[in-house]
Amino acid sequence: MARSFLSLTLQAARAAERAQRARSRELAKHQREAERAARQQERHARLSYLEERAAEVDEKNDELAEQLGWLVSLLAIALRNPPEINWQDLMRHVSETDLDKIPGLSLKPKPEKAQFLPRRSLLDRLLPGSKKRFDQKVAKANAEFERASNDYSALMQARQSRLELLEAEARDQNQKIISFREAYRSGEPNAVIGFFDMVFDKSEYPEGFPRKWKVAYLPESRQLIVDFELPTLEAVVPSVERYKYTKSSDQITEIRKAPRDRQSLYSALVSRMVLRHLHEVFRSDREQVVDVLAVNAFLDTIDPGTGKRVRPCVVSVRTTRHEFEKLDLRHVEPSTCLKRLNAAVSRSPSELAAVKPIIDINMADPRFVQESDVLATLDSRPNLMDLTPGEFENLITNLFQKMGLDTKLTQASRDGGVDCVAFDPRPVLGGKVIVQAKRYKNTVGVSAVRDLFGTVHNEGASKGILVTTSGYGSAAYEFANGKPLELLTGSNLLYLLKEHAGLDATIVVPEDWRDPLHE
Repeated sequence: MARSFLSLTLQAARAAERAQRARSRELAKHQREAERAARQQERHARLSYLEERAAEVDEKNDELAEQLGWLVSLLAIALRNPPEINWQDLMRHVSETDLDKIPGLSLKPKPEKAQFLPRRSLLDRLLPGSKKRFDQKVAKANAEFERASNDYSALMQARQSRLELLEAEARDQNQKIISFREAYRSGEPNAVIGFFDMVFDKSEYPEGFPRKWKVAYLPESRQLIVDFELPTLEAVVPSVERYKYTKSSDQITEIRKAPRDRQSLYSALVSRMVLRHLHEVFRSDREQVVDVLAVNAFLDTIDPGTGKRVRPCVVSVRTTRHEFEKLDLRHVEPSTCLKRLNAAVSRSPSELAAVKPIIDINMADPRFVQESDVLATLDSRPNLMDLTPGEFENLITNLFQKMGLDTKLTQASRDGGVDCVAFDPRPVLGGKVIVQAKRYKNTVGVSAVRDLFGTVHNEGASKGILVTTSGYGSAAYEFANGKPLELLTGSNLLYLLKEHAGLDATIVVPEDWRDPLHE
């Protein structure tokens, strides 16, 4: 019996031990599964984190690519979508629907009497006194209808009055637009300037590009001058080539762009922006009031060497419509194209190396361009067209003396103008200068520019300057382009007289004026 009890006890103990081991194994199994699940979750989290970091790097690199894409495609975008002025879009059109946007004038349904009259039911007919009560309802409804009708009539009258006012304002605005367009077509300087202000305002640029420009127009030469501001290298050319993620350090690092590559990108961008301005002017000028276009590109920034604000011109180009239309901007290399146009281009715009503008926009200040009207004869300022030949000769020689040249007047030219030889005393840049001035009413032809160039060559001069009281044709500018010749128009002459000689003059051509004959 004792042995049997002991046997049962041992069996129970072994069973309990087996159960404990089973529970331990089960617990260990669950623990291993939990650890495996935790490791798997950790791996998933790690992979997710790495994917997030990789996505962050991709996003940064995409932003870089987009930014660089803008720089490279800046000209191509303008070729596809040039800013143009649609005159019809500027016209104001008024309709009655415009009145609905004005508080208190929105159109309401016209009141109908049937909407106000009560309905008389069978019960109303049977009840005592119902007719009297119904008649009272009818009277009240009629009064409400009359008030509603009066309100509606007042509303319609107010709408009509406001519509007439809006139509009058629209007619006035549209007439101003028509007058502006006609002034632009006829080459009135302020209208031409206003037109191209609108063109450049419509031209879209990405963030970081300044939206500053200045326009002047010389009607005597049909020449437009545009000064515009460039962005700095630091503002638009990224310093990062690409971003890279390193797993071991869990860091996103920048691969820096080589300074030479940044400068190359920037120089190409400057060239594209200049060509874009040339294209936008000629493309938008449907009336062809511009035959000659000069564009000067400036930087407005701090010189790191001096700490002072500077405004160097880094590109200056002048071309004619005829020459520019020979180009296919879709396939040109921007810097090579500017060289073909004989542009003055900075050797390093990123380092603020300046060039001399082909024409200073201040010399075309419209304040110095006088209209030939009756009031001009009452002006106290001297009229260059009223001077004697001797006075005009002395005026021109004195002007260039004031500008720092040593002038020697020669004999009077055969066409009634002035010929003189001047010497620029500056070292390296100076030398012998041939100056010719012609008091003309009509445009100076290309033959006069050819004659000047021949004189410069025969005299061994370093430069020739032709001054006129009128202007030049596009053929004259085409011939002078890239040659040591400077063509000054009437408005340029007035500016120089004011700036250097302190003489506030005018150019008013008498009706009976005849330009001297010239070969």
